[in-house]
Amino acid sequence: MKKICLAVLFGIIGLSMGFAQSAPEVKFKNIVHDFGSIKEEIGAVTTRFAFTNTGKSPLIIQRVSASCGCTTPGYTKEPVLPGKDGEITAKYSTTARPGTFNKTITVYTNVPDTVYVLTIKGNVIPKRR
Repeated sequence: MKKICLAVLFGIIGLSMGFAQSAPEVKFKNIVHDFGSIKEEIGAVTTRFAFTNTGKSPLIIQRVSASCGCTTPGYTKEPVLPGKDGEITAKYSTTARPGTFNKTITVYTNVPDTVYVLTIKGNVIPKRR
């Protein structure tokens, strides 16, 4: 009985290690984008966060959320195959938002136990009245 329990335990450990080795992995080129000083009259600015799936199985982005309504995220909708690239976009509305900003975009994927947080920041120079 003891041998059977040990065999089952090692089997479960082996399966979980095999899954971990075949899981997708994300490598972002950068996780922070600084827009610097931008004029309010621009209306909106956009950046993209490029990434590569460095794992061994397809990466699926389940959802992406922004820390406030002033930021609109977008993302690659189809699965990203191993070795292929994808992107997360972030559009920040400058209208009626003078001053510094620091916003986050949270990315949920099928990578086990991992949530990615991307940051955009900058300073909106107010319109002259």
